[in-house]
Amino acid sequence: MSTPETRKQDVEHPGQDGRLQGDHARSARPQDRTPILMARQLEKTVGSGSNAITILHALDLEIHAGESVAIVGSSGSGKSTLLALLAGLDTLTRGELALFGEPLSSLDEDGRARLRAGQVGFVFQNFQLLPTLTALENVLLPLELSDHNVDTDQARQWLVRVGLEARVQHLPKQLSGGEQQRVAIARAFVARPALVFADEPTGNLDRATGDRVADLLFTLNRESGTTLVLVTHDPRLAARCDRTLTLDDGRLHARASDHARGPDTAPPSHEPEGVDH
Repeated sequence: MSTPETRKQDVEHPGQDGRLQGDHARSARPQDRTPILMARQLEKTVGSGSNAITILHALDLEIHAGESVAIVGSSGSGKSTLLALLAGLDTLTRGELALFGEPLSSLDEDGRARLRAGQVGFVFQNFQLLPTLTALENVLLPLELSDHNVDTDQARQWLVRVGLEARVQHLPKQLSGGEQQRVAIARAFVARPALVFADEPTGNLDRATGDRVADLLFTLNRESGTTLVLVTHDPRLAARCDRTLTLDDGRLHARASDHARGPDTAPPSHEPEGVDH
């Protein structure tokens, strides 16, 4: 599996418009068959004794570099719990889970944070922007928390890329919901991570704004060659991923049509259109 250093060499810097240049524009990281995420018999139980509730039952999962994978399910099915476990934000009850080939059970909370730093980006339903920081300062955070150079111009270019060049110095409260989510997307991609987790990224947006945000998310993911793990209840959003996995009663099922689709199958191309206000 490639190291963070080799991944940096594989990815071109954004051009003046923030787009990746040259031959890397379609997929900056070649796909390989080594799972970037692997779970074996993963279980999550809360409570104890007679009050114990098993949220996730003996899940097996492999996600390879360059894939986009949607996890769908009804409200309360455990989608966000599964994403938190896969990202190392929560701990499993039993089973095995490896991120970038590193068993997460061998790492404490600080170790998991170090593993994610600069390699994992997040897009949350409620944006998770720090309210006292400007849009630019929010985008800079992943660079400041990892071993990347803190490059203000680079962060500014990502805000240009998501159409927010006029909002660089605005606080979150001065931005619309769609604008806040575009800041969050720029923050997720600024460190050129190998993997992005998106938890209901359009859940707090109206349909038109959500569609524009989704277009942007998939365009940047395609151009960056990043692995995308997307949790959503929206079947239209899930259909744009290479694979869809359904979580039902704590158990994971691949949709029948997905067995014929491999990670090399590209999702439909959807370019961003317009700017929301």
